[in-house]
Amino acid sequence: MSALPLRPPVAQELPDKMAAGSLAVVLKPIYLLIGLPTFLFFAALSAMLLRHPDVQFYQIDRVAFGLLILSVGGRLLVMRQKLFVDRATWPMLAIVAMTVCSVVSEPFDHETWSLLASKFLVPFALFHVAATIFDDNRDRRRFEIFAILVLAYLSFTAIAFLAGARSLIFPRFILDESLGFHADRARGPLLQAVANGVSLNVLGLLAVHSYQRGRLRGVWLVCVLASLPIAILATMTRTVWLTFAGSALALLLISQRRRRRAWRWLAAAGAILVGVAILAQSDEFSSELRDRVEEQGPVDFRKAVYAGSWEMFWEHPLTGWGFHRMPSELPRFVSGYGEKILYPHNTYLELLVEHGVLGIAAYAWLMLELWRLRSGVIPGDEQRGFLDQGFHRLWPIILIVYWVNAGLVVMSYQFVNGLVFSLAGMLAGQRRRAELEYPR
Repeated sequence: MSALPLRPPVAQELPDKMAAGSLAVVLKPIYLLIGLPTFLFFAALSAMLLRHPDVQFYQIDRVAFGLLILSVGGRLLVMRQKLFVDRATWPMLAIVAMTVCSVVSEPFDHETWSLLASKFLVPFALFHVAATIFDDNRDRRRFEIFAILVLAYLSFTAIAFLAGARSLIFPRFILDESLGFHADRARGPLLQAVANGVSLNVLGLLAVHSYQRGRLRGVWLVCVLASLPIAILATMTRTVWLTFAGSALALLLISQRRRRRAWRWLAAAGAILVGVAILAQSDEFSSELRDRVEEQGPVDFRKAVYAGSWEMFWEHPLTGWGFHRMPSELPRFVSGYGEKILYPHNTYLELLVEHGVLGIAAYAWLMLELWRLRSGVIPGDEQRGFLDQGFHRLWPIILIVYWVNAGLVVMSYQFVNGLVFSLAGMLAGQRRRAELEYPR
């Protein structure tokens, strides 16, 4: 008779099963976290868009961003993937290194570190995260839907503000005149009209791309694209108006011949809607619009600030004054204005003053690398997806919209920076996949 297999006593089985069950309970949230990087990505961008500006340090956007980084890090470990590195990574590291060296030498200040994250750390991280997680057409399609939904929300909010339907605006802090800038304009949750306009413009370009690919049709097409000119008008910002008109003209030029006629009709319909919106408003609104077009005060203020900024630059031309030193030091170089804090209203001028020639050179290198992404090779299975040839033609327009508006405002808005650098990261990831598919 063969011997029966030995079984461990029940006293040993129970602790083993309990330990295995406890381990499963602990690991399950980790598995879920690793398996949902794209949804965490959307949650992080949504938190950056909608968070209240008065929430201190452990803001919801930082928590969402931290969960996203944990998810992507766990995904890399489980799938044994290497950390994504692109040619644009090196100027990003140079900018971050210069900024961090400037910040750590000063006493801790929450506002300074928050701006550092908004301007550089978060968008640079999202560049690499997007390149890593948006590696198939399904996830990129989800991003496309997310972008259209955000565009619809921002357009609705701007139009509600223009129409005086304040009860329809969410979140309510948008209406708080003590927060942010331009409380008399459609500034959205970003609390700044230019930042809101840039978001509308970039997301509108993505919606046009969805239409060209046949992904946006019917009622959605009419509601989203026809409302966009009115939302842009509601920002009451001349730079936003000009860049929107320029991007619309550029779209007409790059569109295929069979589509140009449709775009002309769409542009005409948008112009008609804008005219109707203006006529439907009161004389007060028409007067306000005319005053905004003819307003000279902001131009004179910017001239004075730019002249003072240039004087600051020549005192420390090579390495600059240090990160976030400009607002408190600039009033000493600008006469005629009594403010104790002044902002340069120009991203490039701020970089030049705070980081010197080395900083602006690193930033120019970074922008050059982002521009080069337009000419990447498209892998075979992506030629009809979100990052198709049409998107490659659209990418320079998106960058120019971002660059032009950055010349009139300091781009310290996480959502705007995160959106643009996420799109760049997707293109960089596509270039890496193309290199693997078509090795030289």
